[in-house]
Amino acid sequence: MDMTLLLNCDLGESACIDSHNVDSEVMPFIDQASIACGQHAGDADVMAHTLNLAGKNKVCVGAHPSYPDRENFGRLSMDMPHHKLISLIKEQIATLTTIATAQGITVSYVKPHGALYNDMMANGHIRSAVMQAISDCPQPLAFMLQATPDADQHTHEAEAFGLSLIFEVFADRCYADNGALLSRSLPGAVHSREKMLKQITQLCNEGSITTVSGHRLALQADSICVHGDNAEGVAAIREIRQILAAQKSHV
Repeated sequence: MDMTLLLNCDLGESACIDSHNVDSEVMPFIDQASIACGQHAGDADVMAHTLNLAGKNKVCVGAHPSYPDRENFGRLSMDMPHHKLISLIKEQIATLTTIATAQGITVSYVKPHGALYNDMMANGHIRSAVMQAISDCPQPLAFMLQATPDADQHTHEAEAFGLSLIFEVFADRCYADNGALLSRSLPGAVHSREKMLKQITQLCNEGSITTVSGHRLALQADSICVHGDNAEGVAAIREIRQILAAQKSHV
């Protein structure tokens, strides 16, 4: 394969700050950190702590906005007017950006979280609101979203808003045949360590993943995501980094 894949992780989602949290464990091994902006997890102190770790490890930073749903960790879909959703996302980006700027750190991209992420992948109206919010921000920001067979369509949509895209594949999630993530309510939706490493290796070597039905699905990917709330993914982060390093050495 001639692609060089980056590694990203959703962070800043801890309930407290300590030297043994997920952020500290994974930051030395990733390229991009998508940091919670307070609506599904985190707060100003956690954001500052996570940003500091990212700065020390020279990790690219992204905003990780969500629906206002701390009770359900941002996994509950919400029906919001278009303009309110745009404002909500912009406010979260601004919150993280303000804290980052105080540390001399640049926020480079935006990746929605949880139900907002799933809703925007399934609904063009919601995806348009997300793109509008990112485009309205004063600083240039890339838009991270899921790599699917609709990548060309999503690229055209983003171009209308003047946005560049970062396509991601999930290391620790099982895929449906249409390229969507298998619902977490279904068995096998979250991969075991063995399946996760196998999926990453296949993506690196062949540019594809195997769906829940056993079909091979080619995906255009820029980055691989490991969820910070997946203990098996965090535990395997060194092995994942080794797989990507081996892939990079053969490019």
